[in-house]
Amino acid sequence: MDEEDRLEREEREAEAREESLERGAQTGSRPSVPAIDPSAPAEGAGSSATSSDPTAEPTDERAWYVIHCYSGYENKVKHNLQQRIETMRMQNKIFQVVVPTEEEIEVKDGKRRTVERRVFPGYVLVQMILDDESWSVVRNTPGVTGFVGMGNRPTPLRPEEVQAIMKRMEAEAPRVKMTYKIGQKVRIIDGPFRDFIGVVDTIDEERTRVRVLVSFFGRDTPVELDFLQIERV
Repeated sequence: MDEEDRLEREEREAEAREESLERGAQTGSRPSVPAIDPSAPAEGAGSSATSSDPTAEPTDERAWYVIHCYSGYENKVKHNLQQRIETMRMQNKIFQVVVPTEEEIEVKDGKRRTVERRVFPGYVLVQMILDDESWSVVRNTPGVTGFVGMGNRPTPLRPEEVQAIMKRMEAEAPRVKMTYKIGQKVRIIDGPFRDFIGVVDTIDEERTRVRVLVSFFGRDTPVELDFLQIERV
């Protein structure tokens, strides 16, 4: 069974659980939290997850928690969880769902493009008040494989950790990803030294500049170039 089939199956199971929760709310009964160890590996990792209730000591304070998910399905998990929050009327306990991303300028073979890169592949941040009910809603969202935490209880992020992540996401200048390395041979494709072969001597990622040593009249001559003016040999 591939990942898409697995996620569809999990969505059907989640819908069934939601119907059960709604019936429980109408009859006044309280749904039980599944005995799942949030620190256990993802499904198919070779171990089963059994543990006591991880929210034995619920808190009334909102905090940021980190959940595991299948890599590449971060946005799908975010969408699924947001739908469940609305359907199950959990807006008073689950407030924000964030997939940390940042803009990155990728320079490769003389071409520059801006891409959105996930800061933490396979993880999603959730701001919530942790108790049995909110834990169950998040943990049983299709694609979620568990909470990040010590032992059998989810561990909230420290305020300074949250601040650093948000600051990284809100950075005005995209981060430059350079594929060249010092000592690498490159070809100059623009400027007066076009078609010369040289060796990368220094790299300035902040200025997106590189210094290349070019053999000119029998001696190495340093030439400062933009990342777009060179390509791999």
